Amino acid sequence: MRWRDEGRSEDVEDRRGAGPIAGRGIRGLGLGGFVLLAVLSIVFKRNLFTLLDTGGGGPDSAPIATVPTSPEEEKLVHFVSFVLDDVQDTWTREFQSLGRPYPRAKLVLFSDATRSACGYAESAMGPFYCPADHKVYIDLGFYHELRRRFGAPGDFAQAYVLAHEVGHHVQDSLGLERRLRAAQERDPRQEKALSVRFELQADCLAGVWAHSTEQRSILEAGDVEEALGAAAAVGDDRIQQQTTGRVNPETWTHGSASERMRWFKTGLESGRVQNCDTFGRSG
Repeated sequence: MRWRDEGRSEDVEDRRGAGPIAGRGIRGLGLGGFVLLAVLSIVFKRNLFTLLDTGGGGPDSAPIATVPTSPEEEKLVHFVSFVLDDVQDTWTREFQSLGRPYPRAKLVLFSDATRSACGYAESAMGPFYCPADHKVYIDLGFYHELRRRFGAPGDFAQAYVLAHEVGHHVQDSLGLERRLRAAQERDPRQEKALSVRFELQADCLAGVWAHSTEQRSILEAGDVEEALGAAAAVGDDRIQQQTTGRVNPETWTHGSASERMRWFKTGLESGRVQNCDTFGRSG
């Protein structure tokens, strides 16, 4: 991928080294209380740590200064900054064509664990988007896992992951996330199936951005294959086969390897948001 090192994006919020316990109320917790609150946040899918914050946005509630990083990791921060800005610039243009403004998302970099408006976040959860605060969260260590554990190396594989998460922000900004939740509440039996469709749509939206990079000659030979390899590697069937030795489609949340590749290619080849209707088409 041809990218320019332009430093850090203004949309990056760096919490690496800060830990998940910034804030006066949280620092007053004992270890047992902190662990209990973290577990309850996961169970109830609500950020219960905010109940301890004093509010007001004072210095005690701000993230702690980050620790120094290696030149290699700083280069990775610059790379994800470039990708983030390029993805969001693309969506700014797409939204303009729809006659509406695009609200830029923030990218939170963290190490080990942090807080989000959607609850307690750990590295083991992988990258995710929180619609409650309009932020994408990622521990950069995931990219090492993507290469080593999932066998998906390459900078465009990394770019695909970020573009997918920003795709969720696009869905949220278009009101699609609210429609998904409403549909799941109406028919709880379809909750997982609808979730899969939603994730596949984010893959397609990532492909729409990839189409724009191809038009602007940012793509290099092998980049598309890297992205497709990453999409396949994080398919539910691949992950289940790798971790349990069995595949159970009824428990899928993101879609199979073939589905994820297919929808990414749909966005890549068409470059049209209208072609990303995963709810109205099969597979």
